Amino acid sequence: MLRNCLVTTLLVVTHSILSAQSNPDYPKYYFRNPLGIPMELTANMGELRPDHWHLGLDLRTQKKVNLPVYAAAAGYIARICIEPFGYGRSIYINHPNGMTTVYGHLNDFFPALEKYVTEQQYKKQSWEIELNFSKNQFPVFKSQLIAYSGNTGNSQGPHLHFEIRDTKTSKCLNPLLFGFPIKDDVSPEIIRLALYDRRISVYDQYPELFALKKRANSGYVLASPSVIQTGLKKISFAIQAIDRMKRSGGADGIYSAKIFFDNKQAIGFVLDSISYDESAYVNAQIDYKYRYKGGVYLQHLSLMPGDHGVVYKKMNGNGVFNLTDTGFHLVHIEVRDAFNHLSQLNFMIQHVDSLEKQMPTDTLEEFAPNQLNVFQKNDFEISLPEYSLYDPVPVFYYRNNTSSPNAISAAHQFSDASIPLHETALVRIKPDKEIPGSLKSKIVIRRNDNRGSSVRKAEWEDNWLAAKFGQFGNFQAFMDTIPPTIKDIGTADTIDLSSSKNIVVETKDNFGAVKNFRGEIDGRWIRFTNDKNGPFVYDFDEQVPNGVHLLKVTAEDLVGNTTVKTWWFKRNPLTTPPGKKIFHKNKIPSKQLVIRKTSKTK
Repeated sequence: MLRNCLVTTLLVVTHSILSAQSNPDYPKYYFRNPLGIPMELTANMGELRPDHWHLGLDLRTQKKVNLPVYAAAAGYIARICIEPFGYGRSIYINHPNGMTTVYGHLNDFFPALEKYVTEQQYKKQSWEIELNFSKNQFPVFKSQLIAYSGNTGNSQGPHLHFEIRDTKTSKCLNPLLFGFPIKDDVSPEIIRLALYDRRISVYDQYPELFALKKRANSGYVLASPSVIQTGLKKISFAIQAIDRMKRSGGADGIYSAKIFFDNKQAIGFVLDSISYDESAYVNAQIDYKYRYKGGVYLQHLSLMPGDHGVVYKKMNGNGVFNLTDTGFHLVHIEVRDAFNHLSQLNFMIQHVDSLEKQMPTDTLEEFAPNQLNVFQKNDFEISLPEYSLYDPVPVFYYRNNTSSPNAISAAHQFSDASIPLHETALVRIKPDKEIPGSLKSKIVIRRNDNRGSSVRKAEWEDNWLAAKFGQFGNFQAFMDTIPPTIKDIGTADTIDLSSSKNIVVETKDNFGAVKNFRGEIDGRWIRFTNDKNGPFVYDFDEQVPNGVHLLKVTAEDLVGNTTVKTWWFKRNPLTTPPGKKIFHKNKIPSKQLVIRKTSKTK
């Protein structure tokens, strides 16, 4: 009965402390929809992604590519970027109001810009390119065609990525606060609550989870029990929460959350005005280990000791609470979307002495946040810069003498990849084999875990090998004398490419890293694209006239092992002129042959 009365009191009290969200006063209706179709989102700003918050809007393009993309306002094209991942082909427009709009995953740029970019790629002999422009080179007016939508870069399907940034600071601003014609009539959903023991690191535990149930007017309460009784005295909370634009829509990220303890606002976060340099702090906001192990995204309502990002706003403490008595304490959580729709969770928590658990006495050594941390053994060292960690990390090390092919050291396991690093760690390994001088430049260090691996070229530091990595895991040094492979395109002595639209070259490396690729036709560099790090593709254009030509391809790995292959091919006068050139596409031609093939490695 007492608990029921307290729940009623909680609902009344917390209702009185609700305050409207104060969104930034961004210019409304200054920018137009960058597409010619209604704006529908597949992702919003603040959606949780691996190692970053999504910092813009993903706009549907009806599962199509090559929809016209328009300048959202007058200004000038300040920058373009073409890269295998990231935003693929992207445009940055600076506007007179001090803001920049970004358009990502594009196909072709508008003709004048496409022509200029192509010229610069051939001048620099690089498909991957970044170009900056003065305000007089490519001015644009509002609604001017600037490009066509696509699926380039780190994109899983056709869409347009759209951002608004502060030009001076490069901070991304939430586009949903700019008055675009987007309707949202749904409040955020609070799905579950997580409780943490903050006497120990968040990486040294799994949280206690509580299911929630929804009541009227977007209010949530504990499904069971009605009051959290715990033996913990130092606690914090996290929530799983999502937002939807409509009831049947996909799950997006929430805009903000606040937590109140005994009617005082302790801390909150707002996902707006974030730069890409700050975006990796998402790994401090979420329970990274829980997510890595297969769990859902849980967003902390407390500030990690090593979180130096910008999204949290402290009011009364850092979100870690001390239960110093056995009384009932009121907890109120507010979650909002960018349209100021509110959902709230109300519950009580009570410390119970009989439930208290003693701290373990045989704890491991820990690395602490906000300081340099170094671990040293006779043949292995790892050094973490000052701001590498968000919370204390238990030190775990294991040395495995089992040798792998071409290995020149033992395998060294340090911690594991379920614990995030904000800055790269310096790993040093002492080889256990003699390395001839001629092969000392052919050494790599590989880091792997149960999800994958990464490889770096090793640098010699006296008798040690060194490389930097952004994750913990298993580290081992290898000698790499094997050059990349270039897949044969065909086996015939003569080929007629008259009906082919492109040439596709596939490369592989034993450590998965082709550092450099170069294609030449008749001794001149030719532009092969490499979208998503897939095959290298050259789409036939005016660079290759009718006649017989020699193609030469060179592939180089991290340590300089190189493979060269050459093929002869011809294009006859009956060639059908290729259609619209979309230089990023990786379409494998239906017919491809080679003649007088040669290859060599070094």
